Amino acid sequence: MELKVSSLAERPEMFGPVVRMDNSWPEFVKHDPVGDAHYGRIAAELPEYVLFAVDERDQVLAHAYSVPFVLAAEGRGALPARGWDQVLGWAFEDLRGSARPDTVSAIAIVVAPHVQGRGLSARMLSALRDNARSLGFGEVVAPVRPSAKHLEPHTLIEEYAHRVRADGLPHDPWLRVHARAGARIECVAPASMTVSGSLAEWRGWTGLPFDVRGDVEVPGALVPVRCEPERGYAVYVEPNVWMRHAL
Repeated sequence: MELKVSSLAERPEMFGPVVRMDNSWPEFVKHDPVGDAHYGRIAAELPEYVLFAVDERDQVLAHAYSVPFVLAAEGRGALPARGWDQVLGWAFEDLRGSARPDTVSAIAIVVAPHVQGRGLSARMLSALRDNARSLGFGEVVAPVRPSAKHLEPHTLIEEYAHRVRADGLPHDPWLRVHARAGARIECVAPASMTVSGSLAEWRGWTGLPFDVRGDVEVPGALVPVRCEPERGYAVYVEPNVWMRHAL
């Protein structure tokens, strides 16, 4: 498959096709309030950090979002336990304050459903790394959402993240792609994303009854969702794995 990778800064006319590209995210993931507030701003305000791949017909098949931020700042320094949510907040706080960023964080690499399984995610990760390097950065970090963790929602993320195959590479396919690109696991982000909603909202997002108190296994969720029917809400706190790419 012939692909061409560009940034939105290079081809701003592709903004619409990039942001409207089909994806396979579970519905509930789209209702993280931090992501809801900031994710859409990346393409609009940081187009040089948004890459996309097109085929010979100029159809968008994949995209990669990243953000620059200041890691070596007072009160920061370490990759945050709140992972994805925190780094999005830092990035737009720094953009508002005109701070000079020193690190790029990957935010999402998304492949259109009809072309998944063809190695596009690795291609886009490589392009994201190359783009950060071309913009003058020496490091990319990534709060990685392990792609097969949803099959083991009750396994501790610390145990899952460090599980390896006989060849020493991570057990998880998406962690393995990052490792093959040269990344190393830095730490776990135990509360990388938080989604809370009413029981009616969770029923709409998942099609599940959400009528019994306790942990609910939800398709696509990396850990169970905590349901509190007597209080009328349920909460999902997603763990991710921080990986560090030296460039």
